[in-house]
Amino acid sequence: MRFLIFRSYLPLLSWGLALLHQGHALCASGADLSQHQATLNLLELRRQLQASQTQTNTTFHDFKFSDQIIASRITFTNHVVEDAGKNYQAAHYDHGNGLAAADVDGDGLTDLYFPTQLGSSELWRNLGGGRFENITEKAGVGLKDQIVVSASFGDVDNDGDPDLFVTTVRHGNHLFENLGQGLFRDITRESGLEYVGHSSGAVWFDYDNDGRLDLFLVNVGVYTSDKRGPGGYYLALPDAFAGHQHPERTEYSILYHNLGGRRFKDVSREMNLRDGSWSGDATQLDLNQDGYPDLYVVNMQGDDHYYENQRGKGFVEKTAAFFPKTSWGAMGVKAFDFNQDGLMDLFVTDMHSDMTKEHTERALNFSVRMEKAKSEAYCGRQWNEDYLQGSTNNVFGNSFYVNGGNGRFVEASDGLGVETYWPWGISVGDLNADGFEDVFVTAGMGYPFRYAINSVLFNHAGERFYDSEFILGVEPREDRRTERPWFILNCDGADRQTPLCAGKSGVLTVEGALSSRSSIIVDLDNDGDLDIVTNDFNDRPQILISNLSERKKVRFLKIRLEGTQSNRDGLGASVRVRAGGRTWNRFHDGKSGYLSQSSTPLYFGLGDAETIEWVQVDWPSGRRQEVSRGISANTLLVVQEPRQ
Repeated sequence: MRFLIFRSYLPLLSWGLALLHQGHALCASGADLSQHQATLNLLELRRQLQASQTQTNTTFHDFKFSDQIIASRITFTNHVVEDAGKNYQAAHYDHGNGLAAADVDGDGLTDLYFPTQLGSSELWRNLGGGRFENITEKAGVGLKDQIVVSASFGDVDNDGDPDLFVTTVRHGNHLFENLGQGLFRDITRESGLEYVGHSSGAVWFDYDNDGRLDLFLVNVGVYTSDKRGPGGYYLALPDAFAGHQHPERTEYSILYHNLGGRRFKDVSREMNLRDGSWSGDATQLDLNQDGYPDLYVVNMQGDDHYYENQRGKGFVEKTAAFFPKTSWGAMGVKAFDFNQDGLMDLFVTDMHSDMTKEHTERALNFSVRMEKAKSEAYCGRQWNEDYLQGSTNNVFGNSFYVNGGNGRFVEASDGLGVETYWPWGISVGDLNADGFEDVFVTAGMGYPFRYAINSVLFNHAGERFYDSEFILGVEPREDRRTERPWFILNCDGADRQTPLCAGKSGVLTVEGALSSRSSIIVDLDNDGDLDIVTNDFNDRPQILISNLSERKKVRFLKIRLEGTQSNRDGLGASVRVRAGGRTWNRFHDGKSGYLSQSSTPLYFGLGDAETIEWVQVDWPSGRRQEVSRGISANTLLVVQEPRQ
């Protein structure tokens, strides 16, 4: 729920400010402390509930994550524009930033790039041992006050190191060529990727399998005016979230074809890919298993769109044939084989369906089970069909499409237990290395709303998912933090007319609830188990390090692909691993989380398997390769595509 998502803005703003006065956005007062205590009480209730469910959840969960942000030496802090703070406007600025990871200098360690709206985005080099150093200035990728949104790593020139594409809101997108040793060069102008608009996510994929990575750029729609705010950002329109009702505000997403020589061409029209939905992100996937990557584009207010690739000759929109109902307020998307039957399933998170006034007011009562409820009734009472643009083909909550084969998908989110509250992005990885991939969902709104938890959905043998964030130590956060100072008001000066200053004098510190926007799952410390990194909204990141490898013997295999005829990253390849009589499947999409794409090895948890029989790769070039010799568990296997 955002104030301006509603048809009548001023009444909603008054309601929101009333919540602020009640301590909903916390300031320093006794009432605020009681509100904070109520939040902690809710978290404790949820912890007890999850603890009781461990009797039926037999997946291994006797390990913990701990936030090692201090030990990591990472000092980055995400900073937001005033439309997401002091001058709160319900606009797409509160969708926050992505997070990207790659080995930028070739030393075998995963480095981290943190985007921010104001201040400098930062690149942190992994030194090993859980420590990092800031190499932003040396790398030249800071983009100070550029209102950055997302970051995507991909090897666009096939030279063996990851290049970086960064999107912004009306400050121009940027392509940085990796020169090696942590150095980058801005080649935006010569690349043809200098589009200026309301850009959001970006997907590297090779749609025609010519061996070069192409780019799908997601543009939201026009939600800003030409007036500037502090830091140079463009002020949001007063009815930003009604933009989907104004055709003149449509801003089409763009398909770029890689021409070689680090040059790109807009081929959206000729490839019949003209998506004008209010979208924030997308993913590549190959649901029909023809070897050509398709696209699933989420729509934050309306129908999602699935575009089937016609063997590199164009795209055909086939959403209704595969997904008769899609999430109305979709934000994050990920394709993975949750039950290891060899077929890619699809998980979509829905943020905006949770953003009705009634739903949020009920959530303020701190219902333990609120996060597991769909929002159809609330949405139907709040919005008419003109606003919803027809809702009979929509799910008002998360969607999980189980692939039944032969183009048949069944939406099973409720039965699988994957409904969450205020969700943003999805990161997928086998957190307990049992052979079934788990899900981390970033969540929460921040100022001026209450705290909401990030979710860990533990995969129980491909049968269902269990909420496990409290069992694993992801919640509550370190030091039980649920809010932080958001902005400062001078009630005796320029801010004295602000409603929050009513009856107050002097300097007033206004706090807001913590929330995460994007995440990655990767073995950050190279100890054989998967860790979690978040990019939090207007706050420091979380560096959640797992101690799984200290609690049990972990068996895993990491695989890094090196294409020769295919793109160097091997994006679009399907990989299978056979070990201990079981077969595991992965589609190498490079998707690391909301608004993010990363270049990291594929990780296969092997459960109890002692030996690995073979690894099979279906390359984008059409070649199938099998490796059956010299494969050891608990190692990194580099699979290079044969040149002939």
